Amino acid sequence: MSHLGPLRRGAWAALLHQLLRPPRAVCTRAVGCHSQVAEAVLTSQLKPHQEKPNFIIKVPKGTRDLNPQQMVVREKILDEIISCFKRHGAKGLDTPAFELTEMLTEKYEDNFGLRYDLKDQGGELLSLRYDLTVPFARYLAMNKLKKMKRYQVGKVWRRESPAIVQGRYREFCQCDFDIAGEFDPMIPDAECLKIMCEILSGLQLGDFLIKVNDRRVVDGMFAVCGVPESKFRTICSSMDKLDKMSWEDVRHEMVVKKGLAPEVADRIGEYAQCHGGISLVEEMSKDPNLSQSQLALQGLADLKLLFEYLTLFGIAEKISFDLSLARGLDYYTGVIYEAVLLSSPDQAATEALNVGSVAAGGRYDGLVAQFDPKGHNVPCVGLSIGVERIFFLMEQKMKAEILYKNNPKLLTQLHYCEKTGIPLMVIIGEQEQKEGVLKLRSVASREEVTINREILVAEIQKRLSES
Repeated sequence: MSHLGPLRRGAWAALLHQLLRPPRAVCTRAVGCHSQVAEAVLTSQLKPHQEKPNFIIKVPKGTRDLNPQQMVVREKILDEIISCFKRHGAKGLDTPAFELTEMLTEKYEDNFGLRYDLKDQGGELLSLRYDLTVPFARYLAMNKLKKMKRYQVGKVWRRESPAIVQGRYREFCQCDFDIAGEFDPMIPDAECLKIMCEILSGLQLGDFLIKVNDRRVVDGMFAVCGVPESKFRTICSSMDKLDKMSWEDVRHEMVVKKGLAPEVADRIGEYAQCHGGISLVEEMSKDPNLSQSQLALQGLADLKLLFEYLTLFGIAEKISFDLSLARGLDYYTGVIYEAVLLSSPDQAATEALNVGSVAAGGRYDGLVAQFDPKGHNVPCVGLSIGVERIFFLMEQKMKAEILYKNNPKLLTQLHYCEKTGIPLMVIIGEQEQKEGVLKLRSVASREEVTINREILVAEIQKRLSES
């Protein structure tokens, strides 16, 4: 480049910069475009400071956040459950939060509308898992496993109307224990019921009852009552709602919404009111109508054997043979069970609180074969602990606090309650101690009532349920 002359290094740089620099505005339109871009950038930078979001910041309906204090309670529950599972020899397992939709489509039938389906993702139709049982069956079939005792803890999703005050959510955690493989009849089933009793006793939730039935008894009952076989599953799904709805409402659903003949529904209702122990199992085995079904007799024979094992385990008094129990999920094939809490220890076992089940499960002997290309079967039985419902109950029991301060002033304690969101305050001073009473104060309204000590729990529960 000597022919360009002896330019200094800085001059060369300046010359190259001029040559390579893009032209300024080639037209007035281009100038306008640049100014619009600059204005748009400036506006986008200013918007976050000038405008508030036009939506309400909240968690989706049927879900919730758990703060650190709540996590302490939740972890206490999970520790109790998982330690029991491990004590009984189960190994941990985890599966994806979503499965191929085709894997789930025929497994829930009457409940398929409650499933969360996702958009097409790379050519795969996916759905959030509805429970942990179907993924476990898929895992067994995919890995050609014939025996396994496993536990799993994870979230599942159901698109239903949530009832937050009863611990029912659209996203919730389940803790499952399952035994897969060929074993002598009713021994694994009895162990599952033993585990449920150990967990519920360990969590100190109060008195409880485990309802037991058999899907073969349910189907046999439907057959002798005159239910068309094509309606077995959908009528079973209706009967499964008896823990949440009255018989009159369930009957209305069967007759009006599902087209069942009224006299058939009435015959079902007669059986659905029967509950008891092993004596009822023997009585139903001799029932002139029910005994016409070989399927029902097979189920009753297994239930009789089950009660013998439960007696040996020392938990027979916690178990009730209940013909109203159906378990609406379609994959159950044999013994089914569901645990409910009782209103108080001194009340009869039939007076269960209408709060839904806190644990449930059953036998599903045909589910693994539905995933296996050759139809190889692996008998399975298991249980699921309802963590959210238990958490709701334990949270209420563990909500009380005391201020760690020597002789704290009443006003200081009131301010603490207001700051932390504690709704009720119990005041026990010298005068209250002498009179054997106490004062219950609403933190929000500052109203006080004097009540006897023995009704404190009932009064707090009443007020919390109304809030």
